[in-house]
Amino acid sequence: MKSILIALSFLFSTILTAQSTASIAGKLIDKEFNNEPLAFGNVLIKGTTIGTTSDMDGVYVFNNLNEGHYTLIYSYIGYETKELDVALEAGKIVSIDVDMVASAASLDEVLITATTRKISETALLLDQKNAVEIKQSIGIEELSRKGVSDVATAVSKTTGVSKQDGSNTIYVRGLGDRYNSTSINGLPVTSNDPEKKNIDLDLFSTDIVEYIAIDKVYSPRTSGDFVGGNVDITSVNYKGKGMFELSLGSTIGTNSLTKFNDFKLQDGPNRSGFSSYGVPNNPLSGYHFENSLAPIKEKPLGSNIGLKAGKSFEIGKESRLNLFATVSFNNTFETREGINQSVNAQGAKLKSFQQERFSYNTNTTGMFNANYRINSMHKLSYNFLMVNSSNQNRDTYQGFIRDSAEDDNGLIQRSTYIQNTLLMHQLLGNHKLSDKFNLDWATSYNKVEGDMPDRSQNTLKYSDEVNGYVFAQNTITDNHRYYQNLIEDELAANLSVSYKLNEDVDGNSKGQVTLGYNGRFKKRDFEAIQFNFRISGSQLNTPIDPNKLDLFLNQQNFDDGLFSIESFAGLTPQTYDGDQTIHAGYASLEYQLSKRLSALVGLRFEKVEQTVSWRTQLDASGKSNTFNRHEFLPSVILKYELNDQQNLRLGASKTYTLPQFKERALFIYEDVTEVKVGNPDLYPSQNYNLDLKWEVFPKSSGLFSVTAFGKYILDPINEITLASSTNDISFINTGDAGYVYGAEIELRKDVFNFDGAYSNKLSAGMNATFMQTTQDLDSEKVRQETNYNTNLTHDTSGFTGASDFLLNADLSYLTNFSDDANLMTTLAYAHTSDRLYALGVETKGNLVDKGVGTLDFILKTKINKHLSFDFSIKNLLDPTIKRVQKNASENITVLSYKRGAFFKLGLRYKI
Repeated sequence: MKSILIALSFLFSTILTAQSTASIAGKLIDKEFNNEPLAFGNVLIKGTTIGTTSDMDGVYVFNNLNEGHYTLIYSYIGYETKELDVALEAGKIVSIDVDMVASAASLDEVLITATTRKISETALLLDQKNAVEIKQSIGIEELSRKGVSDVATAVSKTTGVSKQDGSNTIYVRGLGDRYNSTSINGLPVTSNDPEKKNIDLDLFSTDIVEYIAIDKVYSPRTSGDFVGGNVDITSVNYKGKGMFELSLGSTIGTNSLTKFNDFKLQDGPNRSGFSSYGVPNNPLSGYHFENSLAPIKEKPLGSNIGLKAGKSFEIGKESRLNLFATVSFNNTFETREGINQSVNAQGAKLKSFQQERFSYNTNTTGMFNANYRINSMHKLSYNFLMVNSSNQNRDTYQGFIRDSAEDDNGLIQRSTYIQNTLLMHQLLGNHKLSDKFNLDWATSYNKVEGDMPDRSQNTLKYSDEVNGYVFAQNTITDNHRYYQNLIEDELAANLSVSYKLNEDVDGNSKGQVTLGYNGRFKKRDFEAIQFNFRISGSQLNTPIDPNKLDLFLNQQNFDDGLFSIESFAGLTPQTYDGDQTIHAGYASLEYQLSKRLSALVGLRFEKVEQTVSWRTQLDASGKSNTFNRHEFLPSVILKYELNDQQNLRLGASKTYTLPQFKERALFIYEDVTEVKVGNPDLYPSQNYNLDLKWEVFPKSSGLFSVTAFGKYILDPINEITLASSTNDISFINTGDAGYVYGAEIELRKDVFNFDGAYSNKLSAGMNATFMQTTQDLDSEKVRQETNYNTNLTHDTSGFTGASDFLLNADLSYLTNFSDDANLMTTLAYAHTSDRLYALGVETKGNLVDKGVGTLDFILKTKINKHLSFDFSIKNLLDPTIKRVQKNASENITVLSYKRGAFFKLGLRYKI
């Protein structure tokens, strides 16, 4: 059968091929699955960008090769990479069959041996070169080389993507959270934060990752809520005889070292990041709060521990079960000090502080994957993921409080603890119904709980009369304890049927038609309650020790009437609920129009319904708001192969941007110097997208590409600063239209690569994005469409979250001492230029985050086949993080601090 397949595939080509050229053909054999054909394996001619993939029968073909000596590289996900030399003579066909064997190596050793379970940089570049879609991926090999441990940092290393320092917000081509989306194995993931649309990507350890795809060009299989990009995480599918790995590590920051004996956190949360307390019983009839307001001291030395295990089992003659599990825990401490203030249009202070923050963060991740191959026609997989994260901040603000402490004698102490837990279940199936029909389906259930179980805030001022601090009480909310809980459930389903179209002369399909359905059903329940402490007038001059507030705020003083406890609507919490249903159907046609020209044309229809209901202090009667949209979303992608090394690509599409639940709910999110309030009148934007890309693959590991892109956005959504005494920020359709246009450049190159007893390799990479954003601002539109009577300071501006320039660069050196020992070092630099944070109103200037550059150093060494060490220094340059308000006369710094550098040491032991 093998000989027949090879003979048929070459029959036509050998008749037409001149006798001065030669050909190679063969078959990839899967030794892990009863010697069946291995489909979609990669075959590359070393030192070139000439490559192909095996078909469903495992057959691969190279035609029209000049005679001479060649080296072929055979690779497949999770299998050993093999290299074979072949000599070609003119007019002859060489047949080479290759047995492919699964690797038993672990993810962390992708740079250490050639028999590694990995998505290599070379394989991903080859996939990028051959695909019709315009795609960009980063695999576990590149992540390891750059010392990346979480997905947020991983995607920020790719072209056009940046991460806002000090937060988890990802920007794609300068567009922030609401313009992007996140998925795992093609299925959506629920946000863990009421402030965000997307889940925090730094919650995901790269231990769970096979590779990450960043789609910045729309295709019909993707949700229509798209304009910046979609980040899709492909989870690990382990294949091998078995492995077990233990990793240990420790991290410390330079800022925390200076506070090593005076690092203060709040009472209550434990070190594990799992807590179970909440609203106390009878909170209005007595002081029954569980946790003390006195700070506790910690030693700020972070740590991490991780376990990974995997094994494959043969079941019968055709079936195989692959199992993989990982569990990890890490914690980090961070300290920062600097300016945090809000000012009016004339620069006069509203609140002006020197802020000191102590932070403690934890992340616990557990994943289990089971991939079951029933036979060559049917596959099933189940993925379970649990992520529990906690973030604890103890903030101290000292300085000016208008109408309360105007002699720079104010003091606000705020302790915030947030615990977020994600549970994800996925079930996926792939079925080959015939040689031409494929059926793929997937379903998922996500549950997220976000809990803020006891946020406390106290406001004091220094009094010369008592030679100490006393309570300040300008409003009833100045001293309070706050509780918040969010639960979001989401069901999702994907279904697609594809049919391969007529074959070319070599037996390869010229394209395929795909019909599909996506459903997404989301429900959010959110509630919050705040207990305010009203200090009696006679006690406002009582001396208070800021570190011993329990001496005043206690049950005895409550019984004595020294203070009272109040809450909005008694014990009835403020609430908002969100319901969102999306039904989508799509059709796409991928077709090779000629030898060099291919196209992907699609049309997607989405029926969207979103309802938000609320009962809050801004509207105690309770109301709801619903919008329905029918979206028709056409798209086209064209690929033209200029030659074997160059592609020219074009992408055009229409998409939309949905507002999020929290942006439309009439609820107030309060910080010390900033307040955000929802806008029920917010509605979706419409987006028109265009991309033109030229890419060159000079070598198998090299790439040079230039991309021009443009976006036309109708009714863009922005955060604007409202004219208010509390510096409120809301979400508004601020104008009729806006534009985003720019260019991206990417370069990857091996500077040198010397083989020998001690191989040495130096590689470099760089990507840069230049862009401009502009939009019309219309105050009259805001007044007509919302309840906000405001005057925007400017008639035009850039988009909030957008930067004009992004840069990522890295330099890596690898030396192999033997098959079981090596050393790798990497320097990675990232720069982000100024970005607009919020638009100003009433002559108040825009808030702008100033540009920063960061530098990381990573060293990895393998001592032997069992033991490895890692060392890294993150944020070496320690730039100042600064936000300014650009008033007419001057730029006023409203936020400024440094994070410090972070030293990390790790050890891995593998059996």
